Amino acid sequence: MPTAPPKIDSQNTRLARDHGHLLQSPAWGELKSHFGWTPCRIALEASTAQVLFKQLPLGFSLAYLPKGPRLDWTDADRCQKLFAALHAEARARRAIFLKVEPNLWQDEAQAQIAILFLQRAGFTPADTIQPRTTILIDLAGDEDSILAAMKQKTRYNIRLAPKKGVTLRQGNRTDLEAFYRLSCLTAGRDGFGIHQASYYETAFDLFAPEQCALFLAELADEPLAGLMVFRSGPWAYYFYGASSDSHRNLMAPYALQWAAIQWAKRHNCTVYDLWGIPDAEPARLEAEFDQRSDGLWGVYRFKRGFGGRYARSIGAYDYVYNPMLYRLYRWRRGTAE
Repeated sequence: MPTAPPKIDSQNTRLARDHGHLLQSPAWGELKSHFGWTPCRIALEASTAQVLFKQLPLGFSLAYLPKGPRLDWTDADRCQKLFAALHAEARARRAIFLKVEPNLWQDEAQAQIAILFLQRAGFTPADTIQPRTTILIDLAGDEDSILAAMKQKTRYNIRLAPKKGVTLRQGNRTDLEAFYRLSCLTAGRDGFGIHQASYYETAFDLFAPEQCALFLAELADEPLAGLMVFRSGPWAYYFYGASSDSHRNLMAPYALQWAAIQWAKRHNCTVYDLWGIPDAEPARLEAEFDQRSDGLWGVYRFKRGFGGRYARSIGAYDYVYNPMLYRLYRWRRGTAE
């Protein structure tokens, strides 16, 4: 990893971003509707926003806009009109607050414009729901160039598993049971939160086969690792991964990740988002990853080897409609954490 974040607003990254994030797609809204959220899509001219509402006691709700809106932040008039519509909808549903997580990286040209607009509009910086910092792999070149950008040890691990008899295959819906068992093992071992089994099943039903693939690594029919990769236009996302406690020396997750990257490449994706590393500057990441295993630090040790570019979003911003209940919400969330 570099010691300083490079500029990330390359043509490929902008094209992928402008297509719209997967979390702003109607299918993602449908997925969340099965698990306690109510999606609401607002479209004004060329601007769109998908807000998710979570019902709270006494008729209140919270409003969350993940990785959106899709908006030209340089157009002040469109910004004002779209956010007026968002506020009207949120107030009609008695939202305590509206959380917005724009799909913008800190180094992008529109980032500071968006931050200034949000601050002037009464939003304040807040905790993110989605990982704020990630690694983006450029898929514009051929497979050899993608491999060449990786660390030598990662390339070695990618080739190790097949040499040791590990087979890789793209799974179907019936394989989600094995994937969920691996997810439970991973959650217990590494302290990660996971979704219920029906969440992965519903996601697969909504997005596969064109926008989602499940990959499994096996040794003599024993599942060693699993991975679910998604895509939206030219952007691919590594959302869910899991591995067994057995045969960890065979490095199956490395080969599996490469299979997912190849899948994204075949589907004409130009950016592969590894989706979440510790929210720290590159110099600190490199200085501490060998000593730390808490949070996403263990994940970073794995992901850093695949090359790519450090990317940090502008974060989340909250607009508060009910200050008293907002303070109570934040207090309860803090005690839960």
